[in-house]
Amino acid sequence: MVRYRPVLAVVFALGMTSSTVAQLSPGTDWPQWQGPDRSGLSKESGLLQQWPASGPSLVWSISSLGAGYGSVAVKGDRIFVQGSKDKQSVIFVLNRADGRGLWSKALGPAGDNDRGPGPRGTPTVDDDRVYVLSESGDLACLKTQDGTAVWQRNILREFGGRNIPWLISESPLVDGNNVIVTPGGPKAGIVALDKMSGKTVWTSKELSDPAGYASCVVANVQGVRAVMTLTSEAGVGVRASDGKLLWRYRQVANSTANVATPIVSNNKVFYTSAYGTGGALLDLTAQAGELTAREVYFTREMQNHHGGVVLVNGYLYGFNNSILTCLEFATGKPIWRNRSVGKGSLTYADGNLYLQSEDNVVGLAEATPSGYKEKGRFSIPDQGLPSWAHPVVAGGKLYVRNQKTLAEYDVRAH
Repeated sequence: MVRYRPVLAVVFALGMTSSTVAQLSPGTDWPQWQGPDRSGLSKESGLLQQWPASGPSLVWSISSLGAGYGSVAVKGDRIFVQGSKDKQSVIFVLNRADGRGLWSKALGPAGDNDRGPGPRGTPTVDDDRVYVLSESGDLACLKTQDGTAVWQRNILREFGGRNIPWLISESPLVDGNNVIVTPGGPKAGIVALDKMSGKTVWTSKELSDPAGYASCVVANVQGVRAVMTLTSEAGVGVRASDGKLLWRYRQVANSTANVATPIVSNNKVFYTSAYGTGGALLDLTAQAGELTAREVYFTREMQNHHGGVVLVNGYLYGFNNSILTCLEFATGKPIWRNRSVGKGSLTYADGNLYLQSEDNVVGLAEATPSGYKEKGRFSIPDQGLPSWAHPVVAGGKLYVRNQKTLAEYDVRAH
């Protein structure tokens, strides 16, 4: 069932299409996990700087996604999100204007465990294709228009990996002509596939770590392009051209669950994990087509479980276990701490942190080293499991996924 405001009913009664609505309210896209460059930072402006007491206005909400923890990708007039239906892991494609379903496609069997069933990842949209990885290792390239399959492979079965305790959670990375994923197999910890055909381009022959729960990022560092992630055992980097292992830093990984996406800036990479571990900043230096990594600092002040961190104007923001924390990126020095909305995830847009607590509270706080400054909060309906999906801001709208539900809120300053 879709619920939406009367204004949208008027729009469609007048015969205006969803593309017309998109033209009326242009905004940036969010085509993959953590946005266009996987930094979790939106370039949007003109957003509300203070929320009403009841929170921003609800535009529409749906409750038909089935189980899952994944976030959303937003491109053009469509929303791409993973869920489950009839014991299958499914990608749902929705109309951005009103949340109505356009098409869906089953990828393979749904997974389940003690933290709940369903997929954990976010689709990646690249031109007229979408790449989606299920919790059971089914990786598919589909046409965005109607879900027509271009190719599909199971990365666990084909690269000798085993599923991890709380199921595969990564979101595929498209880099140039390749799509990159982490099967965690022997001599195939990370692999690159041709994005058009699905054929194997390279495997990381020197890296056999089982997968973590993190998603890869890629960056050019002094002329060397590197893919970086957190495996089950280390913060690693491999060369994007051939998968050669460049570094493997074990101190920042724990033996339970390594989840947070690395942060890359100014020839440095920051990794963080929880379970009594912490965060580390590594300085990367190129030499003879390779990179070496040197520890700048290790800190216990950022033990991020699954909610991620963002880097804004030289400061890191994220939950150190259950406490929202601001750290100086260059030194690791703690600047402030606050319980905020409670342990959760975050994204950034227009000067503010958008926070989503695992206990069903969404908040807004200024991203500033001068202290915690909250600008509003509201509650979302409890779906019986932690609200772990990361929030997204795109086109002046805030998207909040919580298990079977997805809601769109208007956060534009009117």
